[in-house]
Amino acid sequence: MATFNCPKCGAPVEFDVKDRLVRCRYCSSEIFIDKSGAGFYYVLPFAIDETTIIGTFRRWAGGSTKAKDLDKYAHIVSVKKSFFPVYLFKRDVDGSEQVFVEPAASTTLPGLHSLKVPGGDMVVYDKNFDAKGVDMVKPDIDMASYLDKLPGRAKEQALVYFPIYVLDYAFAEKNWRTVISATSGEVFSGDFPRRSSSAYMMVAIVGFLAFLTEGFLAAVDPLLALALIGITVLVVFGASYFVARRM
Repeated sequence: MATFNCPKCGAPVEFDVKDRLVRCRYCSSEIFIDKSGAGFYYVLPFAIDETTIIGTFRRWAGGSTKAKDLDKYAHIVSVKKSFFPVYLFKRDVDGSEQVFVEPAASTTLPGLHSLKVPGGDMVVYDKNFDAKGVDMVKPDIDMASYLDKLPGRAKEQALVYFPIYVLDYAFAEKNWRTVISATSGEVFSGDFPRRSSSAYMMVAIVGFLAFLTEGFLAAVDPLLALALIGITVLVVFGASYFVARRM
């Protein structure tokens, strides 16, 4: 067993060398331990409920790069709450404070290198915090593994449990996954059903060839070429509108 002083009350805390999270028996503060030392860890409470998250997903799915009608026909399979651990580093870089966030646990979920931690909402994780049954992912990456890669001088560093929703959905006989921040509603997705660009390309190519032909025709019969150009403009516009609405 090893011993260190609790960073909150100063009492001695014993821990096994394999421990990452321990509780002070005097003040009940939860403390994380890694190669860089011991310190508090914090929790960001869920600020967005599940109903709002589903609405956020539907709006995201209706974006111009998403497959046609993804917002309408995506079948939500599950919505799971989770507290995911990240390391928060505040660094002095050339006289200005910069914040860096890195995952504290191994994951294949998208977006967890891009989370934005609103510092004012953090609370110390202690006996008063109720996770309400939400899964708290255990960290398995040492903070020390990031320290040599960060610029500037350290000002503050902490372990923060970040609230996320993991949303699984099905579309076009395939399963997909997104992560949605439970503090900002930002959506992260490594891959998603994309809108096909082939129809847009076909309209563009046909329009280009038509205008090119009419350009040559203008040297022979300008009035006929002008009339055909007007017709082509209407056809290209109509075709583009149809593709945008239907495909």
